[in-house]
Amino acid sequence: MRQYTGIFTSLIALFMAGCATKGEGTHKEGLKSLPVTTLVTKDTLLHRSYVADIQAVQNVEIRARVNGFLDKIYIDEGKEVKKGQLLFGISDAEYRAELAKAKAVLSSAVAESKAAALELDRVKLLVDKKVIAPSELEVANAKLAAAEAKIEEARSAASNAEMRLSYTSIRAPFNGIVDRIPLKKGSLINEGTLLTTVSDTRDVYAYFNVSETEYLQYTKALAKGNSSNRKVALVLADGTDYHETGKIETIEGEFEANTGSIAFRARFPNPSKLLKHGASGKVLLTTKMDSALIIPQKAVFEMQDKNYVFVVDGANKVKMKNFVPEARFAHFYIVKSGLKPGERIVCEGVRNIRDGVQISPRSMSMDSLLSL
Repeated sequence: MRQYTGIFTSLIALFMAGCATKGEGTHKEGLKSLPVTTLVTKDTLLHRSYVADIQAVQNVEIRARVNGFLDKIYIDEGKEVKKGQLLFGISDAEYRAELAKAKAVLSSAVAESKAAALELDRVKLLVDKKVIAPSELEVANAKLAAAEAKIEEARSAASNAEMRLSYTSIRAPFNGIVDRIPLKKGSLINEGTLLTTVSDTRDVYAYFNVSETEYLQYTKALAKGNSSNRKVALVLADGTDYHETGKIETIEGEFEANTGSIAFRARFPNPSKLLKHGASGKVLLTTKMDSALIIPQKAVFEMQDKNYVFVVDGANKVKMKNFVPEARFAHFYIVKSGLKPGERIVCEGVRNIRDGVQISPRSMSMDSLLSL
């Protein structure tokens, strides 16, 4: 009986040992496998994109300056024109008649002035001979002054009539491309009627808005002599890269109250005339960062307006750690303080773990994370 009791006791001990071993294996297998990366500093180029509004360097509305019928249209929509080239002709018969009348009035005023001058000479002679009173000389001088004033008035009217006649021939103010022509030949137009728009697209402006933080980073970099920040690239609406490099020329004088952003203006050469006034695209601003400590955005979580990551210690236990970002981009942060090179952080799945838990780390290089 004692023999059976010993055997039974041995079986129980083996069973308990097996259970203990199995439990330990389950605990190890239950650790979360999470990607972990080691923080390193590196020189990098940061590319930020901004929605851009593309405008011609010169874009002028061509409007009628006199009333009349649209008599001639000398150009077509989308065609290139040269400075001074005739664009439109407005019926000018009325304005030619006005000019002829003004010239006739001017001629009459000149004749009256000559007559008044002759009369003045005659009166002077008679006054010298004491044939008439000296007061007659004053009257003759006044008549001559009045006649000369009429000449100036008539000359001004003639010049104005000539100018109004010239307004019937509408010419291009500069080299450019003609936009849509909304009216047709024979249309009755009034002073101020829009006839078309002419755009000079040899160069174009790209306007884009940046945040106040990015504005400060840009201006501080320029103050340090980093003029390379002025160069920008352009991505077209179809996603292709524009072949010309642009340059930031100026910044607006105030921030928008609603968005807190400020507008930059970059100039791009447009020798092929590919870019049109009113086109859209994205401006790419490249910033060079020396020895930057970069962490992927998926590694970061926020609590009470502060940024945290999970740092992994030597025992593979995670601990929350706060850091201060210097800049935030689409998929990563530049660290200002709080973290240092060599520390390991969980780079994905931070929402599924808590402070102090042990994980099974799966190493990933920082370069592979930044290329995603």
